[in-house]
Amino acid sequence: MFRYTLMRLGIFAGCLVVVWGLVYSGIAPRGLGDANYMWVVLLALVISAPISFVALRKERDRASVQVVRKVDRIKANLEANRSQEDGADDSARAQGQTS
Repeated sequence: MFRYTLMRLGIFAGCLVVVWGLVYSGIAPRGLGDANYMWVVLLALVISAPISFVALRKERDRASVQVVRKVDRIKANLEANRSQEDGADDSARAQGQTS
C-alpha cells in the first residue's frame, strides 16, 4: 500500500513539474490573478489522476489484495475472540446452574 502511495505521489510530482514548465513557458494559460499556484496544482491533479489509474493498475490490484487479506485476518481474529467469549460464558453459566 505504501509503495502504491509513493508511486501515486511520484506521478503527481512529475505532472506538477511538467505543468509548471508549461505554464511558465506560456504554452498553458497562467490562471487568474493570484490563483496561478492553485491553477498549476489543480491542473496537475487532473492530469495525474487518469495517468495513475492506467499506469498503476497492477500495483493497485496488489494493494487491494493486501487490504482484503488484512480485513479477512481481522475478521477471523474477531470471530475467534467471540467464540472464546461464548465458550467462557457458557461454561460460567453451566457452573452457576450446578451450584
